Amino acid sequence: MERNATQKLIDWNNNNRRKPLIVWGARQVGKTYLIRDIFAETYYKNNYIYIDCKIEDEIREFCNDTANAEKIIEYISLLKGKKITKETLLIFDEVQECPNIISSLKYFCQDFKEIPVIASGSMVRIKIQRETHKRGSGDNGKFLFPVGKINQITVYPMTFDEFLMNSNKMLYDTVKSAYENKNPLDSKIHELAMEQVYKYLLVGGMPEAVETYIDDDNLFESREILKVLYDNYLSDMDLYQASREAVLRSRTLFSNIYKELNKESKNFSPGLIEEKSKTRDFATSIQWLTMAHIINQSFQLKEHITTPLMTDNESNFRLFLGDIGMFSYQSGINAASFVSNERDTTLSGIFFENFVANELVAKDHKLFYWKGKSSAELEFIVESDNKLYPIDVKKGRGTLNSLDKFSNHNKFEYAIKVSKNNYGYSREQKLLTVPFYFFPFVAKDLAYGNMEI
Repeated sequence: MERNATQKLIDWNNNNRRKPLIVWGARQVGKTYLIRDIFAETYYKNNYIYIDCKIEDEIREFCNDTANAEKIIEYISLLKGKKITKETLLIFDEVQECPNIISSLKYFCQDFKEIPVIASGSMVRIKIQRETHKRGSGDNGKFLFPVGKINQITVYPMTFDEFLMNSNKMLYDTVKSAYENKNPLDSKIHELAMEQVYKYLLVGGMPEAVETYIDDDNLFESREILKVLYDNYLSDMDLYQASREAVLRSRTLFSNIYKELNKESKNFSPGLIEEKSKTRDFATSIQWLTMAHIINQSFQLKEHITTPLMTDNESNFRLFLGDIGMFSYQSGINAASFVSNERDTTLSGIFFENFVANELVAKDHKLFYWKGKSSAELEFIVESDNKLYPIDVKKGRGTLNSLDKFSNHNKFEYAIKVSKNNYGYSREQKLLTVPFYFFPFVAKDLAYGNMEI
């Protein structure tokens, strides 16, 4: 399947100042497939070495004893019977089993910068070790995170544009062209594109679930895949949590994201999960789950906003699941609700908010929302090219009362309403209306400061 992150790997590979690359991302989001099966097979055909640190015991044990890049290159060359040169791509996968490989990247960068190296795996333990090292703890053993000596990218579940690109390329090309030309789609094609949005809300972006849907044209079979992946996430928490209490709290927190959002105040409420608990009781779990890219955290902004965006009170925040398919599965809602004629009344707005949150995060936006007096709020605030863009997410038509109140305190370029409505712009209201299927492209343009009307 095609992935947007392939271009990031190509750009890295072509950069004259390339450093060893670390690829972050949650489990099962397709990191190995992207690195080995798409990138390496295309750009280093027959000239890459793939090392799975989980099963290749000899290499793992050797690298545990040294971070010397020259020794590692020599050992792997002899073991694999393949000379490693600047034309050879070295891939270290599952490096959580051998953190010393991460330390060795410093020396690959210093002494063998011409050799392309990629490291990946379930990296949350590596991230924790990096944070511990930053704080100056003395119990890091040999681990040294190679600050300044690496490039980094993060792979996320497939965004809606990736889903559409792989499931219906012709419709994807039509949608992309319409967005680039700032044209609304014909009403019938608009409905076709919205049908795909609802299917994506159900299937989500986990590659195995998407591939099952595409191969079998069976939404319910992909739902079964999601169930397995969801249970695996819960099981995996045993692997990277420090204590039994942390495991249980993380599982409970993960399992209650829908419940937290499906209430009048979507802000995180610890008491809803565990009676008489405080937010600080879940601080470690939130840190683990955000570092693992399993959940995304959005912080509250109030009244007058200053740039760069930063929260002045971290006690109010919202949590979203990193994959909309898992979010829909967690909700317990009947899968038929996403393809039935009654879906507009059955599905609550939080499905669409989680959708928009994930699209923003996948384009490297930090998440913020705005809360005014009384019930006034805007789901997301984005800063792009030193300009503010308030984002209102509406599953239906909705009113713009919150935007009026926001404008009393803040200057903004224009507001973006994301909904099921077709594309349009009101100069008088300073309001850009984009359908959900356009939003991945909007998020990208916001990330690069390319927003145009």
